[in-house]
Amino acid sequence: MKPKIVFVINYFYPDYASTGQLLTELCLHLQNDFQITVIASQPGYSGEANSEKRRFITDHLENIEIIRIRLPVVNKLNKWSRLRYIVTYFFYAIVAVLKQRNVDFIYTISQPPILGGLIGTIGKLLKRSKHIYNIQDFNPEQAKAVGFMQNARLMKLAQWVDTLNCKLADHIITVGQDMQETLLRRFANKKVTENTVINNWTNEEEIIPLSREHPQVQGFLEKHGLQNKFIVMYSGNLGLYYDLENLIKQTAAFRHLDNLAFVFIGEGAVKAKMQEYVAEHELSQVYFLPYQPKEDLVYSLNAAHVHLVVNQKGIKGVSVPSKIYGVMAAGKPVLGVLENGSEAYRLILESNCGLLVEPHSYEEVVRSVLAFYEWDREELEACGMRGRAYLEQYLRRELSLERYRELLLSLKIS
Repeated sequence: MKPKIVFVINYFYPDYASTGQLLTELCLHLQNDFQITVIASQPGYSGEANSEKRRFITDHLENIEIIRIRLPVVNKLNKWSRLRYIVTYFFYAIVAVLKQRNVDFIYTISQPPILGGLIGTIGKLLKRSKHIYNIQDFNPEQAKAVGFMQNARLMKLAQWVDTLNCKLADHIITVGQDMQETLLRRFANKKVTENTVINNWTNEEEIIPLSREHPQVQGFLEKHGLQNKFIVMYSGNLGLYYDLENLIKQTAAFRHLDNLAFVFIGEGAVKAKMQEYVAEHELSQVYFLPYQPKEDLVYSLNAAHVHLVVNQKGIKGVSVPSKIYGVMAAGKPVLGVLENGSEAYRLILESNCGLLVEPHSYEEVVRSVLAFYEWDREELEACGMRGRAYLEQYLRRELSLERYRELLLSLKIS
């Protein structure tokens, strides 16, 4: 009999959220060794309308059972709207967990903040199962870094609860070496729960380097009027944790370069604010595009000359921007606006695949963009391909998936 894992992961196929895509691939990789049930919200990460009235619906992806929860529409800029969404998900996710039978593992991630881990703690105690806690983001540290949570008492309580989740978990998985260091600090030199670092990934067989002359890449450029442009691209969540509302202001320094374009692909909480700034200042060089279908992502990524990989100041050891793996797989140079010592900073430094700037160093960001702009095609290509070579050696998708599989099988044996 296969051991049963219940994944409580909020976003899952077909949502565009990076954690949803990663965990979908993980579940597909594990389905031959485990009986898998996924508890997730109904699709809507990109703001899709949903007319489903039932609270729970059951779906399947190959051998994976999916229980989808209907949740209220969320305005990510409104704290009360986010809170309502999170609390509703928390309550009904626990209901769904408690209905499961013969559970060997409950696998949760750190979303929603703090409550994701608490679902696992409650499930472990009530279902007598093992709890695997995958920390993709540390909270409340992340909320504090962007000023989303400023109440000191609430911060202290939230961190106490999530540290308790860590202490009661059977195993913790972090996605970066700097995040493991944060975990150790959480335990203040006391005995730490068994933990492993397993990096996130992209599918390097699907995301490959392509020439800008490739027909589908050319099709993307023509569709959006980007032919003959030097493109600086950001592809991913336009959310609260990347300082994008300030970085967008630096695009005004390039008005005099008609053939330079900034392309932002994705959705998120600060997109409207970014668009307002661009409209108000009549910045014709800035383009906003929706999330691209997964099958077209390889073409949009390869349309860029340089990719932005950014994090807000204070995010070191708290979160790792997953977009770094896709950019490296596409063999494109990176402008990393990242804190020294953070995981993505380390990857760019070790692979020598781009330039690095500390967050809030806006003048240096402008200088770095200009430096890339002045490189010739051979320099750009060589820089990007160093990232691809590094990824193929150390960050292949199969390596991470197998590490998860071996870890989960070993926990069952133990």
